Amino acid sequence: MSKQVTRVDTLFLHQTGDDYLVVARRDGKRVLRGKLELKETNAGPRPLRFLVTRKGEDSPRDPSQFVELARSAARIRISQQTPKDGRDELKEMLDGYQLEALTVRTCRRCAVNGRYSPITDDTAIKAEHEHICRDCAVKELEGELSFAGGLTQAAQERLEELLYETGDLTRITNLLQGELDPDLTKFDTISATTEDVELVETSTLDLHPNLKSMLTERFDTLLPVQSLAIDNGLLDGDDQLVVSATATGKTLVGELAGIDRMLEGEGKMLFLVPLVALANQKHEDFKERYGHLGKVTIRVGASRINDDGNRFDPNADVIVGTYEGIDHALRTGKDLGDIGTVVIDEVHTLKEAERGHRLDGMIARLKHYCEARAKRSEGYGGAQWIYLSATVGNPKWLAQNLRANLVEYEDRPVPIERHVTFADGQEKPRIENRLVRQAFDSKSSKGYRGQTIIFTNSRRRCHEIARKIDYNAAAYHAGLDYGQRKRVERQFANQDLAAVVTTAALAAGVDFPASQVIFDTLAMGIEWLSVQEFSQMLGRAGRPDYHDKGVVYLLVEPDASYHNTMEMTEDEVAFKLLKGEMEEVRTVYDQSSAVEETLANIVVAGKKAKALNNRMLGELPTTHAVGKLLEWGFIDGLDPTPLGLAVTRQFLSPREAFAILDGIRKGSSPYEIVADLELDEEGR
Repeated sequence: MSKQVTRVDTLFLHQTGDDYLVVARRDGKRVLRGKLELKETNAGPRPLRFLVTRKGEDSPRDPSQFVELARSAARIRISQQTPKDGRDELKEMLDGYQLEALTVRTCRRCAVNGRYSPITDDTAIKAEHEHICRDCAVKELEGELSFAGGLTQAAQERLEELLYETGDLTRITNLLQGELDPDLTKFDTISATTEDVELVETSTLDLHPNLKSMLTERFDTLLPVQSLAIDNGLLDGDDQLVVSATATGKTLVGELAGIDRMLEGEGKMLFLVPLVALANQKHEDFKERYGHLGKVTIRVGASRINDDGNRFDPNADVIVGTYEGIDHALRTGKDLGDIGTVVIDEVHTLKEAERGHRLDGMIARLKHYCEARAKRSEGYGGAQWIYLSATVGNPKWLAQNLRANLVEYEDRPVPIERHVTFADGQEKPRIENRLVRQAFDSKSSKGYRGQTIIFTNSRRRCHEIARKIDYNAAAYHAGLDYGQRKRVERQFANQDLAAVVTTAALAAGVDFPASQVIFDTLAMGIEWLSVQEFSQMLGRAGRPDYHDKGVVYLLVEPDASYHNTMEMTEDEVAFKLLKGEMEEVRTVYDQSSAVEETLANIVVAGKKAKALNNRMLGELPTTHAVGKLLEWGFIDGLDPTPLGLAVTRQFLSPREAFAILDGIRKGSSPYEIVADLELDEEGR
């Protein structure tokens, strides 16, 4: 023994049944594990049998070798988990050899496995009815994570941080079962911030008398972002990019310029949004607010729609539309009259893969329309452009390339608490129901009940969740007709609904003054949310006139994805979004989108299409695109062919156009062609 172990740092003793576990450590490593059995003698307890364990087998050694080992140890420690009788017996035996030992608190699980792991009040982790070391707690947590489906490294690190903070393994593993522990689920708080801005008094504004009287009746002063817009030339006709958080008053910036110019005879206002639901809401709001000052109409989609029996009127004073609705009017040569103001809401849509290039192209085509009309019409000086967004990662670059003054107001009227918890898809509705009930059962200091928006990724899931909420809840998505959506909006505004369950696609501006936002999924359709989309959606939680704070919950399913094209899992995406930086707003073109926008520019501008291409935000490979258009028979020279006109007026990508042509040549019915297109889209 003396040749094998000349010195040990620590000798650890722990009772296991009728004998004692012996562990010797040197330089932080275990050098011996064995078993010790004592006998009672006239001189007191003494070693009877000493076994050394190697490779799972016990080898007997002379009991005197234990004494030699103990004398070589710098310190001897007895586990506190050893019963008192055992501790007394060990100390009496060691006293007989004039050796001292201290009783220390150790991890029982480590001791059973032959490891010496002292623990303190600061390092001990509570696990059921005992305290264990951090290493054992982490191993047990990893086992729970594996059973739950596995989490990414970022999620595991987050749970380990919480484990060390709380010292309670059970509380952490309960999170994986969907239990709500606000102290643990809370990821962070986005503080309320208010930028010091000198507010503009409405009585001092140089506005048309009719608009000014309306404004002064409602407000004594403008809000900060509105005041900044005035200071940056809003009423002087300067183009502006306004970047400010949700519910800070950006919309009124566009209205001030647009309605004033309309009343002064400087052209109508176009207010453009990405979604039909948003257009319907703005149309209703503007009719109620400005209907007595001029005619308000709406243009959505690729065709005209009825509104109270009246068709879209291009001669109206205020036109609310979707990007595609106005772009369709341009592509089909509609006369929109003199346009005084164009307000582009949610301008960060420019960066989206599917819709960004169409917005980029529409802006270029609409600017071409306004400039061409200004050359033909006496007294018309063109349009003022107002771009609105809550989230832009590169505002200075975007403002410069849009040739607009940047109005940036970093403000969060109320703080937002962000929470993360883990649950599978079946468990999520139970948690959502509990959160909705908690919110609706409470009132803010302003007297409003807490109401919830739940974002999910399909219409079917909207109805499934809404049915499982105990309190009044409603599904809200683009599949509902206009009347149904308006009814839900009114019920929510009147606090008759505890929650609305909506698709992520409707995050971009529908006005539900909610105190709480729940992410049932972190997907939009079959794509993960971007940081911008996520920020926009969580910004719906908490309104300064209603609530004291906003609350956001991410319900994360470990190791989950919603389509086979998704490379990341939901838990991985969750922490990417929570820690992520805002993406830059830039439009990127591939061959398909370049061809589509070049064709639309040719249809609208003819030989001047190249100038439109050059003014777009994205880098458009014009020469290559024109070559493909000629090759495919979409243009003849720089004139669109009948096929090219049909393709651009229906907003078809080249892939879709060829699929339709192929179906027609095969004699397929229209229904078969549409079904094939849908299948192709899903499988892409």
